[in-house]
Amino acid sequence: MFEFSDKSIQLQNKLLRFMDDHIYPNEKNYAQQLHQADNRFAALPLMDELKDKAQSAGLWNLFVPEEHAVFCDHGGLSFFDYAPLAEIMGRVIWCPEVFNCNAPDTGNMEVLMNFATPEQQEQWLKPLLAGEIRSSYAMTEPQVASSDATNVELSIVKDDNQWVLNGRKWFITNAMYERTKIFIVMGKSDPENPNRHLQQTQILVPKNTPGLEIVRPLTTLGYDDAPIGHAELLFNNVRVPIDNVLLGEGCGFEIAQSRLGPGRMHHCMRLIGAAQRSLELACKRATSRTTFGRPLSKHQSVREDVSKSFSEIEMARLLVLKTCKKIDNEGVPASVDMIAATKTTIPLLVQHVIDRCMQLHGAGGLTEDYMMAEAFNYARWCRQADGPDQVHQMALGKLIIDRYST
Repeated sequence: MFEFSDKSIQLQNKLLRFMDDHIYPNEKNYAQQLHQADNRFAALPLMDELKDKAQSAGLWNLFVPEEHAVFCDHGGLSFFDYAPLAEIMGRVIWCPEVFNCNAPDTGNMEVLMNFATPEQQEQWLKPLLAGEIRSSYAMTEPQVASSDATNVELSIVKDDNQWVLNGRKWFITNAMYERTKIFIVMGKSDPENPNRHLQQTQILVPKNTPGLEIVRPLTTLGYDDAPIGHAELLFNNVRVPIDNVLLGEGCGFEIAQSRLGPGRMHHCMRLIGAAQRSLELACKRATSRTTFGRPLSKHQSVREDVSKSFSEIEMARLLVLKTCKKIDNEGVPASVDMIAATKTTIPLLVQHVIDRCMQLHGAGGLTEDYMMAEAFNYARWCRQADGPDQVHQMALGKLIIDRYST
């Protein structure tokens, strides 16, 4: 049986109360502010109000792992103890930012904790931890199959005491947000290196750097995910100081592998919260609507859908928790099998669960009157984000075959 620490349980109880008192009552207000804003990618006044409340309640930077406890007030949490907190936050797609626990900032902050110099941490990590600025992680490119990270073509060339960047990136989350001030950019600095995993470097690029152009906002299934957004970027002779390199030249692939594993798990944790809330809404719908002379809840097909969804959510939650335990006990590199299994299972499973719950809501389930359509979109793009499912299945399949055939 899995048991959470007393600290995690206390934070879960505080977070549940905060959701009841401040998040759910403000869902309509948040949507109204977003739709009425002159700039959809501007910070909303409500978000700032809720952030202040979250900090006062001690619900801030909950994602920070135990090994980096110095960067937070609560002493850091294990992966396992953070999982139920991320699940709770995942019930409302925009609310992780309220607690400074939203992607891609959490992953970027961990990169800065693990690989940045003290000077880089002072300039960028400190304001990120304070929630004063936001950040982006720029890896995916439109002209190559970015499912293979070694394919990235953005050019990084050293010119005296500067790095010069040229190329395109797209689906760069947070890039549209007006509070985003820093990009972590991955490109090729040594394309002729015979070791293709040493060709890449990651560079810190301030958003206001000359030559860095936001070409356009992008959508996923019609959602622009405002105010955070996803964007296509153009780097045209973008110059930054030589000290803006992370870890060192040729270390880009290493940083990416370190960053993406925990990020994949955070998405899966949040998706379980979205699925759980969808199921709860479906059950309420089933008891409040009548067809053919009886409540929806009396129909066999409805009961089967609810039963199947409940069972799948429980399986998903257990898979996440088992993976978290392995990460805590053995580390990320030793847990790549379970991370891959989780990443390729949870988004698709949650997509199916939410689809059933949308169906129970009739046409309304397709609208923003409920949280399910946007959550469905989230689950769907998670099957592409941080590496498409097929890449992880290919790697996991090879690993398992090797494990049991030798």
